[in-house]
Amino acid sequence: MAGRRRRACRWVDHEPAQAAILDSMAFVPPPTADPVAVVDLARIEAARRELRGRVHETPILTSTSAAEAAATATGRRLAEGRLLAKAEHLQKTGSFKARAALAKLTALPDAARRAGIVTVTAGNAGQAYAWAARAAGVPATIVMPLGAVPAKVEACRGYGAEVVLAGRHVGETFEVAERIQRERGLTFCHPFDDPDVIAGNGSLGLEILEAVPDLDVLVVPVGGGGLISGVAAAVRQRAPEVRVFGVEPEGSNAVALAVAAGRPVEIVPRSIADGLGAPHAGVWTTPLVGHYVEGVVLVDDGEIVAALRFALERLKQVLEPAGAAGLAALLTGRVPYRDGDRVVVVLSGGNVDLAALGRLLGPPTEAEPDGGEA
Repeated sequence: MAGRRRRACRWVDHEPAQAAILDSMAFVPPPTADPVAVVDLARIEAARRELRGRVHETPILTSTSAAEAAATATGRRLAEGRLLAKAEHLQKTGSFKARAALAKLTALPDAARRAGIVTVTAGNAGQAYAWAARAAGVPATIVMPLGAVPAKVEACRGYGAEVVLAGRHVGETFEVAERIQRERGLTFCHPFDDPDVIAGNGSLGLEILEAVPDLDVLVVPVGGGGLISGVAAAVRQRAPEVRVFGVEPEGSNAVALAVAAGRPVEIVPRSIADGLGAPHAGVWTTPLVGHYVEGVVLVDDGEIVAALRFALERLKQVLEPAGAAGLAALLTGRVPYRDGDRVVVVLSGGNVDLAALGRLLGPPTEAEPDGGEA
């Protein structure tokens, strides 16, 4: 993979290739206080206490073969010749979103829980909210795009939620959710742009630091920015020297565009990584990412598929495309870590449609190693 051209890193001023879509940010009023001050360490630690024993403390996996691939791409070695991977694809509901959903529902007043919630999702947030709502006895309506992964749709229904399929992409789906919210008097629970959601995600950052106290670099997949906002806020407030990098698909780069513009930018996301297909960054996540995150790198769909294959063959882990984006950036040399850095990558989800997995992987397009030691 060495010699491939680098994608954008840090904050670059470039026009989105996607057409503008409806203003789905109307769901979230502008923060009345600085998001960096609101999502402070005390708030994240409180969310961690609420979640303890209710979500999994997922393991840190290690891989020498991934470290070797990264070293081949960059010419720089990783600490002890190992890449560390936080296995959030093994979390309840199959992704980190369980943390966010449970933190949000826990923070709702009793009246809101009785009336019920509605959310918008390409899949993982819906599964997490459906799971958390069932556990709390809260009625949940999950609005998903028409093209949502069937397995994710059925998982939401399996947890007892009502699923409404509407919209060609997540941006249009927000409009339908807004109408349902008005008509039924429900509370909208945002999939990523909410301080309680962000704080819940921050619990993951605290876990990583406790497991890897000498962390140098953290690599996080990015959709609307909820995961990286919380994780980076937690890590950088505890350990300011750690460098946090986000990874977005080239066709779903809402957060890099938002930070470059200083405000959320509407896009039509296009990537096989449906879990990273946010139609915009958030009014909460944009300033948090700008404050705490070193930069964002971009990967293309082919590189994500190669990382999926690598995870399956070498790590013996089944990931969804969104969950493999950070790994893709490391395998292709996009993350500017330093020689000898201790690097953790977040494997954010594993809710892949098994029927589509074979089509995604297919036969290798390049000579790739067969299985071996992870």
